[in-house]
Amino acid sequence: MKYETVRSAAFAMPLTNPAFPPGPYRFINREYFIIQYLTNAEALRRIVPEPLALTEPVVNYEFIRMPDSTGFGDYTESGQVIPVSYQGQTGSFVHQMFLNDHPPIAGGRELWGFPKKLAQPKLAVEIDTLVGTLNYGSVRIATGTMGYKHRALDAAAEAKKLAAPNFLLKIIPHVDGSARICELVRYNCEDITVKGAWTGPAALDLFSHALAPVAELPVLKVLSAKHVIADLTLGLGTVVHDYLSPGEAAPRRKSVLETSAG
Repeated sequence: MKYETVRSAAFAMPLTNPAFPPGPYRFINREYFIIQYLTNAEALRRIVPEPLALTEPVVNYEFIRMPDSTGFGDYTESGQVIPVSYQGQTGSFVHQMFLNDHPPIAGGRELWGFPKKLAQPKLAVEIDTLVGTLNYGSVRIATGTMGYKHRALDAAAEAKKLAAPNFLLKIIPHVDGSARICELVRYNCEDITVKGAWTGPAALDLFSHALAPVAELPVLKVLSAKHVIADLTLGLGTVVHDYLSPGEAAPRRKSVLETSAG
């Protein structure tokens, strides 16, 4: 294979048979179960990278069912997303995600920098309850429940929330083990149609695991929960901060939590 062929064909690994196709990546009937909870502020400070700033000591724990996704197929994922701000713009930092399908693990990590690992999440309705679970191997690490469609939410308001920016820390190592890419990436969901949104009483339990440490952001109090079904396109990202470039060390900005504490 000639140099020019390698360069022109290079998209993803492996070269001649990539684990996922080029986008755009469209999701039909993407189903969210999101439980927002109060957690330990100091634990959040240890996790969220500068130049992102914390806005409040809360976490969104998510179970997401994707029955029809371009190039990725039918899969489910689960994990933690943290409300943040970047240069005055509010959004979310994706802390860790666990899913049961290889193409979106490979594509998520290689393209955007999603912190994805292989596990066994599930989202289903059991009689009158929406139930989300996450197992890492045979070990249960998360269980979320919500009353099924108790009260409707405003679809337009939920679409606006889904369109807010999300931030990722993309890390790709060099062949010598050092970091070759270390970037803060921003992406948005696009072309969003919310088909339904509901809330209800909810509960969330997180359990300790050495390799899936969701419980390191403990549940102090469940604040709210919602169940949303939507069609959307996962937009490609932009680099907003390069940690490896000279002169890119941003001045430290106080988070809202630190400012309010004096």
